[in-house]
This record gives sequence, C-alpha cells and structure tokens, in this order.
Amino acid sequence: MIVNRNLVSSSNVCSIGYDTSTQTLEVEFHSGGVYQYYGVPDHMHAQFMQASSKGKFLHYYIKNTYPYSRVG
Repeated sequence: MIVNRNLVSSSNVCSIGYDTSTQTLEVEFHSGGVYQYYGVPDHMHAQFMQASSKGKFLHYYIKNTYPYSRVG
C-alpha cells in the first residue's frame, strides 16, 4: 500500500502520511526508515500533525500503542 506523505518540520521525523480507509499512519524518519502504524484513529493522526514535537508525540502516544512494521 502506498500512502502519500507530507513533509513536516521536525528534527526526527521527515514526513507523515495517513490512509483514512485503513487507518494506517506512515512515518518517514530523517535517518531513512519508513514505518507504518496500524489501526491509528483519525483524531490521533490529527493530533500528531498538530503536535509541536512530532518525535515526542510519536514516542508517547503512537509507538508503544499501535502495531507497526518497517516498510522502507
């Protein structure tokens, strides 16, 4: 599955994408890794996009809550 990502301003995260139909959140890191997080609700994606620190939000609210896999 291909998720269109948008560039974000973050020291850790390069871009973020979201597929509403599958609730899949895709995160690309400056280090080059791309991860997909599954079952992420729309409101969580919206909060992530508004967070002042994308890295902290990802760590505290997404990384240890939703299943994920490395896709790139």
